[in-house]
Amino acid sequence: MTSALVSYPASTKRDASAVRTAAGVPATRILDVPVSTVNMDAAVRTIFGWIRNRSAHYICVRDVHGVMRAQEDEALMDIHHGAGLITPDGMPLVWALKARGYKGVSRVCGADLVAALCEASEANGARHYFYGGKPGVAERMAEELVKRYPRLKVVGTGTPPFRALTAEEDEQAVAEISAARPDIVWVGLSTPKQEYWMRDHVGRIPGATLVGIGAAFDFYAGDVKRAPVWMHKSGFEWLHRLVSEPRRLWRRYLVMAPKFVAKMAYRAIRREA
Repeated sequence: MTSALVSYPASTKRDASAVRTAAGVPATRILDVPVSTVNMDAAVRTIFGWIRNRSAHYICVRDVHGVMRAQEDEALMDIHHGAGLITPDGMPLVWALKARGYKGVSRVCGADLVAALCEASEANGARHYFYGGKPGVAERMAEELVKRYPRLKVVGTGTPPFRALTAEEDEQAVAEISAARPDIVWVGLSTPKQEYWMRDHVGRIPGATLVGIGAAFDFYAGDVKRAPVWMHKSGFEWLHRLVSEPRRLWRRYLVMAPKFVAKMAYRAIRREA
């Protein structure tokens, strides 16, 4: 259930694609993916409402790449429909939401959501666990965040091996995380691996909200430099990331992004979501 204290942006138009997430958060279907119609304040308030109620949910921080991956992966699509919150990370998703009349929505990307929740956690005492990244990344990320937010409660970090864990290893990892009693588990395993992990572990860590944030681990650890603020707001952060990691990201931005635009245009012509 969503908190009665949370105000979600409403549409000024009739939205035939309006739905709700598994946790009851308002959303609209974009290429069949339910993207929550939220801004940063609404997202933060929703998450802290879950923490107060000890409700276990997971959050997909969604960009165009993730939406397009879901078109080709039925299991990943199902994961989005089971998420409590699917935040609009990429600016194209924000523009799509605004075009449907949701003027109050804003970008809620992983790195910014980390900052907003950690800052608010200094006052309410929420407990954070960092799971993912390459060896040492989760630890450096946690150290950097504690420097920025001295009263932040970091209760643990963990780095799984690149290979799949055995059932016994997974049980041990879950036991270690659960013993730390986190309210929020930040998951940095990249898409779609982190989404599969959250699907399989939601509820196994009592009362915890699982948040898949991928590259944000590298940003806070200092391994990857984030784009300037003006790029975040103008929709050009993708260009900075492409220049920074061309071999890894060229297909995401030069192939999948144009496919997204084409699919959205086709559905608009046919008046589909």
